[in-house]
Amino acid sequence: MTKQRLSDEYSVPLVDRGVRSGTVLRIILLALVLIAAAAAFVIFKNSLDNEMVLGALGILAMVGIFFLVSSVIGFVEVMPQTQSDSLARSFLNSHPDGTLITDEKGRIVYANAAYGDLTGAKKTTEVQSLETLLSRNRESNEALYRLSNGLREGKEGREEFRLLKPLGPVGSSGSGAHWYRLKARTLPAEGGKELHIWQITDITSERDDQERFFKELQNAIDYLDHAPAGFFSAGRKGEIFYLNATLAEWLGLDLTKFSPGSIAIGDLVAGEGLALIQSVQAEPGFKKTVTLDLDLKRANGQSLPVRLVHSVTSMRDGAPGESRTIVLGRQKDDDNDQSASVAAMRFTRFFNNTPMAIASVDGQGRILRTNAPFLKLFSNVVSRDDIERGATLETIFSESERPKLAQAFAAAKDRQGDIPSIDSRNPNDETRHFRFYINAVIEQSDEAPEEAAIVYAVEVTEQKALETQMAQTQKMNAVGTLAGGIAHDFNNVLTAILLSSDHLLLQARPADASFADLMEIKRNANRAAVLVRQLLAFSRKQTMRPTVLNLTDVIGDLRMLVERLLSGTRVKLDVEYGRDLWPVKTDLSQFEQVMINLCVNARDAMPEGGKLTLRTRNLPADEVPAFNYAYLPHEDMVLVEVSDNGTGIAPEIMDKIFEPFFTTKDVGKGTGLGLAMVYGIVKQSGGYIQPESEVGKGTTFRVFLPRHIIEVIPGVDGDAAPGIEAPPMGQSQMPLPAVEPTDLTGKSAVVLLVEDEEAVRRGGKRMLETRGYTVHEAGSGVEALEILEELEGKVDVVVSDVVMPEMDGPTLLRELRKIYPDMKFIFVSGYAEDAFARNLPADSKFGFLPKPFSLKQLAVAVREMLDS
Repeated sequence: MTKQRLSDEYSVPLVDRGVRSGTVLRIILLALVLIAAAAAFVIFKNSLDNEMVLGALGILAMVGIFFLVSSVIGFVEVMPQTQSDSLARSFLNSHPDGTLITDEKGRIVYANAAYGDLTGAKKTTEVQSLETLLSRNRESNEALYRLSNGLREGKEGREEFRLLKPLGPVGSSGSGAHWYRLKARTLPAEGGKELHIWQITDITSERDDQERFFKELQNAIDYLDHAPAGFFSAGRKGEIFYLNATLAEWLGLDLTKFSPGSIAIGDLVAGEGLALIQSVQAEPGFKKTVTLDLDLKRANGQSLPVRLVHSVTSMRDGAPGESRTIVLGRQKDDDNDQSASVAAMRFTRFFNNTPMAIASVDGQGRILRTNAPFLKLFSNVVSRDDIERGATLETIFSESERPKLAQAFAAAKDRQGDIPSIDSRNPNDETRHFRFYINAVIEQSDEAPEEAAIVYAVEVTEQKALETQMAQTQKMNAVGTLAGGIAHDFNNVLTAILLSSDHLLLQARPADASFADLMEIKRNANRAAVLVRQLLAFSRKQTMRPTVLNLTDVIGDLRMLVERLLSGTRVKLDVEYGRDLWPVKTDLSQFEQVMINLCVNARDAMPEGGKLTLRTRNLPADEVPAFNYAYLPHEDMVLVEVSDNGTGIAPEIMDKIFEPFFTTKDVGKGTGLGLAMVYGIVKQSGGYIQPESEVGKGTTFRVFLPRHIIEVIPGVDGDAAPGIEAPPMGQSQMPLPAVEPTDLTGKSAVVLLVEDEEAVRRGGKRMLETRGYTVHEAGSGVEALEILEELEGKVDVVVSDVVMPEMDGPTLLRELRKIYPDMKFIFVSGYAEDAFARNLPADSKFGFLPKPFSLKQLAVAVREMLDS
């Protein structure tokens, strides 16, 4: 059949019941006109002249004959059509898809020849609706039902279904199963009605092509999966979208659990191999392929030595693109193969997996080759492409260290064997430190005759941080020792001043002119004593009276005081209490000083107002590592946080805030001892303090205090008495009366006063004598033993300084206990009690009086010891 015959055949529709409403009206109008003319001739036949009638009939006959002949030869169309209507009908008539148009009731309006050929209908009477044709098969019937429902809702749709037999008679298309595609849509018609357009196509050959392509694709994937080499493809970020079965088997991965993007290249590569892979970058818009020898990681943690043929692409804007990688594994018999290629591959693996960055350079300092750790360490300074373009080693050195590098290269050219190492910062990241070791190449090799030196580099950032921290700790300890020594000597001076002023005040009357001056002397001496206590707090040598505390109660009691400190400011206080806080053991008054000092600093950091938050909670041992503070022990603690949203602390001064006399406040507004005292009190309580701050966002001070475990004293029957704390081991201080004695006179008691500072000794002797005591004085421990021997031990109490020449106080106590085991003893010192008590036997009994002290405090301490 020729193309012309096919065109003619498909240009004639099987069914076309569509009638134009405009043509019908014209025909009716024409009929009415003709009927009216005939009626006129009949009615007025007697009135008209016969010749006139015959003439009119002749004219009409001629016009009729003209139109009949013109319509036959095509000169005049009886029912004219527009060009668009003609094109549309030609399109539908010749469309290769079977097209069926029905009205809303399902009556067939139009069916083209392709529909008849598809369904086997040759005549108009043989055309059947789709409902009749497709109702025989469940799949086609369901597809027709869904499309019909969609048409009622004004939606177009399409469905594909399979029939065991073709719709039409068995012909050239075969008698097997056929696939069909059915489309449906609505077409608006005149009069507000809608027509339904159905198009059905036989897609059996299309499905056959798809199945054939799918089988070929399956075969290709099967060939790739079971190839003797591994393969994987990755996206722009290194996420793996595909890996073949061979590689999965080598690595011990379960392909059934693999999904695209679930693992990355870094999950497969061992050691620093990822840096080597990431260093391969193509030029914008191009592809680059390199060969890499490295190790992959098996699922069981073992290494798999492989060679990668790694191909990467780059986008036109230079962004990294996707990659394709072939993985070549070593054969089992390669272990005994001593060939040069295997030896080179083995060396490359070791070279790339060493934890030290290695690079070889020529005489001009150009980097010739590197290993994977080198590319990783200096990835923010130099890339693989930079090295290929001739980057020099000085690009990874800071400006200040490049002269040392030049000297090292000069020594390497002279083949010197001992070249000092060089420490340098990363030029693009000043917080990272590296140490470089440069070794000269003594004997040139044929493989690399241009090599002049081998450079080894290790990152020492953590080591530098530890060194800085150690230096800071040593500096703080040195300052603390100095502060403690100054405070001890200053305490002696203040003690003498206080005792002398007390002596003068006893002799003066309030009405005397000198009384006000004496009170001012005593007041300023007490102010100086506060500064000394702050210095001792920093050096952790101040006197502590630790008790078991519940911080919820302590913070609650302090809240009102803190609110008064914040009055007149726009700072709001917020307290968050932790539930069921563990007890801690520290000095209540000292801890209150810590909290008040931190709160005042937080207030001053918010001049424009803000929020001050006090927060407490228990910190179990397993949560301690979350803070990432290396010095914190893994034990139960109670955490106290003081937070503000103020100006913050600049990073450059963060390391100095605990130093004594360091302050950022204006002159006269701070001594610089506040945080130093806080640091010392927390440390002496066995705790830790850590500030964290960000400029412009605020500061948080975290105080960690160890949880105190309350030991109970066993009862008479062996059971523990609940709620009673046993005295800790090594506590040596004698219990003192809860009520201060009212009678402070000596009652002829004998006191031996041992003090190397003459002013203090003289003042103390005079004050005790005014109270009725008999006082003997000694300048050292040796002199005290001699006086005791002269007095045959007839001394009621010994009051001794701790630090003295020849023999100190603790040694004196030990010697006395050998001869007079029950003699009462009081230590007087500006240092904390535990600074010397740890050197005494656990059962030592003694009292303690911190310096500086007044006359009344000395008299009370002696009286309490005598009465105990």
